[in-house]
Amino acid sequence: MSRVWEVPVHDSTRVRDARIAAREACAEAGLVPARTAAAELVATELATNLLRHAGGGHMVVNLVDPPVGGAGVSVQLFSLDHGPGIADVGAALRDGWSTAEGSLGAGLGSCRRSSSAFHLYSQPGQGTVAAARIDPEPGRRGTPAAPVPAGGITVALGQAEQCGDAWGWVRSGRLLTLLLADGLGHGAKAAHASSAAVAELRSCAHLPPPDILRRLHAVLRPTRGAAVTVAQVDTERAELGFAGVGNVGARVRTGDSWTSLVSHPGIVGAYFPAHVPVRRVPWQGDSLLVVHSDGLPSRWRPPEDPRLLGQDPSVVAAAILRDAGSPARPARDDTSVAVLAPDRRTSAHDSRL
Repeated sequence: MSRVWEVPVHDSTRVRDARIAAREACAEAGLVPARTAAAELVATELATNLLRHAGGGHMVVNLVDPPVGGAGVSVQLFSLDHGPGIADVGAALRDGWSTAEGSLGAGLGSCRRSSSAFHLYSQPGQGTVAAARIDPEPGRRGTPAAPVPAGGITVALGQAEQCGDAWGWVRSGRLLTLLLADGLGHGAKAAHASSAAVAELRSCAHLPPPDILRRLHAVLRPTRGAAVTVAQVDTERAELGFAGVGNVGARVRTGDSWTSLVSHPGIVGAYFPAHVPVRRVPWQGDSLLVVHSDGLPSRWRPPEDPRLLGQDPSVVAAAILRDAGSPARPARDDTSVAVLAPDRRTSAHDSRL
């Protein structure tokens, strides 16, 4: 979904901007007033915390698919900072705890209660990442959100309204497939190409990665084309199959080491190679896959903190995006990061299709 909102929060006027971004995202997603109010509250609290505790940071708002079995579109809010961090995350989520004088200490607790899913990762001295998802329908009170095996974040070059990158995931039987597409160029036409790739994945997720890419090549011919990577986990064989065409990067973690996965040169929808190689690697309980567009600096470092690696995939993706960039290395393209983690479904009825 190409519409994105990014709000740098460095003074009190931007708290209102973060709230407006959440409201606009909810309108785009078609959320009812009660869910919109929840998103606005979360955006306000997170932006206020950026100023009060971190000395500033960024808010990013994306539109994402709802969790398994859900309908419509969800709103995902991210808060990213390089502030002092939180020494005790558990305490910070309890009402009444605060390090700021005059604060009631209810902000993060309110975020968690208002969100369909709320995740917080912080490392003292290095900053904090928060991810809040607002679904079209509220979950049952007191029932934790089911774990989702994939998550991601997208930001547009120059804080533009549309991002030329898109990602999505689909489960089909024993197959769990993650796709990331980087439409050529920027703006609406690039967004159209990448969004078309993600939309088509729903109808071909039963196919192996090279066949999915060939299907996408035909679908994207009327567009300007895209770089596309497809990663597919066969849960019965405990194996990851990876294939990509174009400049999209990927790394997989198995055990304590990271391995780069290389895509084949070409453009899906324009210049498709005669042969698309497939890389197959074991997929274990501690495995993790990171795929990203070329907007991410090429020398980004994979995370090693075990507390981060065990977080929700959306938080891992946001932390990678935050830590890869700096004012000295501004992004030169739309940027997306998507993460695939081991499938931790709690019910046999938890199926994507």
